[in-house]
Amino acid sequence: MNVEEIIKTNQKMPLPKRTLIHLALVANKVDEEIATVLKPFDISIQQFNVLRILRGQNGKPANLSTINERMVTKMSNTTRLVDKLILKGFVSRTICLKNRRKVEILITEGGLNILNKIDGILLDAEKNILSNFNETELNELNFLLNKF
Repeated sequence: MNVEEIIKTNQKMPLPKRTLIHLALVANKVDEEIATVLKPFDISIQQFNVLRILRGQNGKPANLSTINERMVTKMSNTTRLVDKLILKGFVSRTICLKNRRKVEILITEGGLNILNKIDGILLDAEKNILSNFNETELNELNFLLNKF
């Protein structure tokens, strides 16, 4: 199915507009697939992203600024995401003893456990999402996307 069929138009679109709409549709489809995988774990894509960032800290705390700059989707509600993860027992937040203005956020054992459960399922979903591409095409697609 092409873009025009998906958005139900008979008009010929200029190539730049068609390309941007196509990218948006693909991004939405990928988000839907990933959200479906995360739904049984009661984790949003953004919460999952925060957990992966914190896991990547290898036991070192991060602050809100660090998390926000590493987020795939930049957003201003990182504090709210962290608060929800605290309620679920997946992260902890403490005040730095050396600098009381600094908040340190760490992934908990529960957060690591939930990521371990999600990792394999998500890997299968990612393979499924990209199943129509071979390795050469994926390299080419990444090359083209890097031009953004």
